[in-house]
Amino acid sequence: MTGPARPVAAVRSAVAAAVGDLPPGALVLVACSGGPDSLALAAGAAFVAERSARTGSPWRARAVVVDHGLQGGSAHVADEAAAACRGLGLPADVVAVTVDGTGEAAARTARYAALERSADALGASAVLLGHTLDDQAETVLLGLARGSGARALAGMAPARGRFRRPLLGLRRTDTLGACAALGLTPWHDPTNDGTHADAALRSRVRTEVMPVLERVLGPGVAEALARSADQLRADADLLDVLAQDLLASARAADGLDVDVLTAAAPALRTRALRSAAIAAGSPAGALGHAHVQALDALITRWHGQGPVALPGGIAAHRSCGRLALGPAPG
Repeated sequence: MTGPARPVAAVRSAVAAAVGDLPPGALVLVACSGGPDSLALAAGAAFVAERSARTGSPWRARAVVVDHGLQGGSAHVADEAAAACRGLGLPADVVAVTVDGTGEAAARTARYAALERSADALGASAVLLGHTLDDQAETVLLGLARGSGARALAGMAPARGRFRRPLLGLRRTDTLGACAALGLTPWHDPTNDGTHADAALRSRVRTEVMPVLERVLGPGVAEALARSADQLRADADLLDVLAQDLLASARAADGLDVDVLTAAAPALRTRALRSAAIAAGSPAGALGHAHVQALDALITRWHGQGPVALPGGIAAHRSCGRLALGPAPG
């Protein structure tokens, strides 16, 4: 298939594959900002849901638009996105949130929490997100630049819990092409062009860094970065399972057994310590490499040092062969 119909068919096929395991009657939420990726996703979900009703295995689709309130006129943009979804045949809800903090991570945390609440309230089986292969490549590149570990370099999973990303195998050109072929007018976030005063780092990677890499290294850089994420994700998933086994072995009534942790391979021990810190209440997005290394020093380089302060008001201290993590003393 060629021409304008190809990206439309690609989006529809991707949605159908992503929800193929859902039982009849399931409700699927589509997170839609009104941008080309999520609008193409909403159109694809509306088509596949309507077609499912004719094949005897019907499932329902509904859109959720999150208004972060971070830009002037954001409520109007959210209302327009909801209207576009309704025009596609999807019932749509606008959910306003308050972002606690600044930057992309804070907005993402608020957005995912709102989507989780909507899914709980509506009894949704899945929430579809519009991330594309380009988003995946940018995520991996940012992780490399920040010196992040394998889990960050593994990028976004196609499915994790209720969240599913049908478009991870498609390019941004596909979603733009689908919108054009369907006569849809997506909203283009002014912070995504890399020139807006409030442009995020990701936007600059998109508009400045990726084109340079494609020009210098040749075409296919985005696909290569996405393949690297897939490979690293399989490794990271296995290491996460082994790290949880290590934590279970080290867990005692009064903390974590230092001897058990000391005997473990460093790659597993640091993963286990990071997981333990998050379980104790330290926010994953704020917990950095330096924090985990400080925790590891309590295990492997112990010389009587005091507690280690962690993000979220959490502290870790070692005493009598045990590592304890919990709220820092007031």
